[in-house]
Amino acid sequence: MSSDLAAPDLAAAADVIDLAGGVVGKGVRHLAANGGPDVHQLLAYDLAHAAAQVETARALLDYGAKGAQEAAIACAFTADMVHDLITRIAGREASWGIEIAPLKAAHPFLEQFRSPEFVASLAQQAGPRHLDGEMEMVADAFRSFAEKVIKPHAEHVHRHNADVPEEIVTGLAEMGAFGLSVPAEYGGYGEGGEGEYIGMVVATEELSRGSLGIGGSLITRPEILTRALVKGGTEAQKQEWLPKLAVAEVMPAVAVTEPDYGSDVANIKVTARPAEGPDGEAGYVINGVKTWCTFGARADVLALLARTDPDPAKTYRGLSLFIVPKPRGEGHGFQFVQEAGAAGKVGKMEGRAIDTIGYRGMHSYEIALEDWWVPATNLIGEADGLGKGFFMQMAGFENGRLQTAARAVGVMQAAYEAALDYAHNRVVFGSPIVDYQLTQVKLGRMAMLIQAGRQFAYSVARMMAKGEGTMEAAMVKAYVCKAAEWVTREALQIHGGMGYAEEYTVSRLFVDARVLSIFEGADETLCLKVIARRLVDQSNAA
Repeated sequence: MSSDLAAPDLAAAADVIDLAGGVVGKGVRHLAANGGPDVHQLLAYDLAHAAAQVETARALLDYGAKGAQEAAIACAFTADMVHDLITRIAGREASWGIEIAPLKAAHPFLEQFRSPEFVASLAQQAGPRHLDGEMEMVADAFRSFAEKVIKPHAEHVHRHNADVPEEIVTGLAEMGAFGLSVPAEYGGYGEGGEGEYIGMVVATEELSRGSLGIGGSLITRPEILTRALVKGGTEAQKQEWLPKLAVAEVMPAVAVTEPDYGSDVANIKVTARPAEGPDGEAGYVINGVKTWCTFGARADVLALLARTDPDPAKTYRGLSLFIVPKPRGEGHGFQFVQEAGAAGKVGKMEGRAIDTIGYRGMHSYEIALEDWWVPATNLIGEADGLGKGFFMQMAGFENGRLQTAARAVGVMQAAYEAALDYAHNRVVFGSPIVDYQLTQVKLGRMAMLIQAGRQFAYSVARMMAKGEGTMEAAMVKAYVCKAAEWVTREALQIHGGMGYAEEYTVSRLFVDARVLSIFEGADETLCLKVIARRLVDQSNAA
């Protein structure tokens, strides 16, 4: 860092974070006293994102204490966070219940650490991650696999909307990637604690650097079903399914969303009704349509949430979670017939791929089920699991939000590296564009946002290892995924016209990043229904 730049000041950064946190707290109290998130949705949304940024900055303070470069990143992000907060509030002070210019005391800090020179100084300093030796080995292993196996397929799969190559599935299985959250006693590598959660974050980031669609998201498929089984499965079910999930003998897809019920999971309509199967075996027939079922063709089973209690007043209490076996399919559609299903009925399952602008490879399907029979032993928790499927499913999704943040960091890292490399090699008006201040400021902000998201993800992983961090998992997902849209957009912009050409990887990263704020909980739903509500509850309890 140049000697004429301001020296990082973590004490001042901590004071500014406290100031920003106090302003957000006032806004939350005002929201709580005036109808809450359902009445003032825009305020609730802005408060949710502002609170997420404040907590991201707070998580960076420990990181900043580890060196000058780290401190510079922490100060730059804190200034960036306050600037964003000011823009959210300006002109809407009455809506927030606060005075005009509530953050004016932070302006000297912003002058120092939002200056173009200071941000530009970070352009080629992404900063060390500060993982321990074991986690660095995990990162190295998955980075190597991403470089050697995933990347060579990534562009072909994206441009041709092809399937995930089996080479990737089998390779990740051999590495133990699908068993990272399967408890060791069931053939996996999960032992609880920080190592399990941070290991998954690290692996997901590195695989997502190679490809979001055929790398980073792939290992989350079994994790969602694994956590549901660990939470609510019978011992026999754990013995049956967890070892198979750990080695990819069984690959699952998640079937929760319905055409009219996206994030409104509690009101889904697909039904599961008691019905005898072959030889009078107890079971259920499933009827209805699921959509956005990622990996639905290739999967061996669906983790399917269905209504077992027809009383609409039961909402989430009437839902149960099933493991639904199915044949493997490929391509963009499938039709399966189940002859030996419910007595006197032929079961049918039909899937149609939904074409998307990015996030290609696994494909997302609309799946229609007609009298598709499953044995009662495939109801997770069996009799004790009736009406508890919503909670089991949420246990699977909770960590999925953290993993999505890790995917976003991986996509951002790939975009930053591509932009930095291109900036060094592209000459405009006689100079490499990396020499221009505007390019440097863009790259500096990219580096700062990436490290902030990464360190907050590590912090949330540590919380979740202790059974905490539900709100923070939603926060890191909401904030980092929005940041990924900016980073990939500016990385594409640095490439100029070539960024718009498919021959450059950055165009894929740009369209892939757009899905991150939509899946695993749409940004608006997470902000209004999870983050803002928790903030209000905490405020009321204080």
